[in-house]
Amino acid sequence: MRLRSGLGDFISIECFKAAIRGMEDILGEQGAASLLIAAGRQRGRDLATSRNLTGTTYDAATLAEFLRRELGSNGTRLCEIVSVEETKEGGYLVQAKETVCMSGEPPGSARTCTYTMGAVIGVIEVATGKRLVGKHVRTVLQDSETDDFLISLSE
Repeated sequence: MRLRSGLGDFISIECFKAAIRGMEDILGEQGAASLLIAAGRQRGRDLATSRNLTGTTYDAATLAEFLRRELGSNGTRLCEIVSVEETKEGGYLVQAKETVCMSGEPPGSARTCTYTMGAVIGVIEVATGKRLVGKHVRTVLQDSETDDFLISLSE
């Protein structure tokens, strides 16, 4: 059901970032980061479940195509997925650009990509049926061309 018949489903990045700053003011950076990863994870799970991407192990190419379609310019516009690669340890390295989390951040900022990474984790969890954790290992704020998320099995 569409609740905003005039404005549609999307809000500005400025509004989203204001919500993040408000959470950080109340919960602190670590508390807000945990909350945003969990919220993103739930969003990713809901998205993957609603698209019937459940209970089967998918290869990296299939996951990349799903993430590109659903999170990119023809989907929710959360980010652009550049690549998804399987790691030797059974996890995934996901490269993204234009993530909502990094928008407007100054070069050199220590901000990490929490909500976007959480959404990617949630999608992959539903697709593979495995509990996963993620770490933002490279960032566009530190002269990388992409934001890289290392997603691995939860211990």
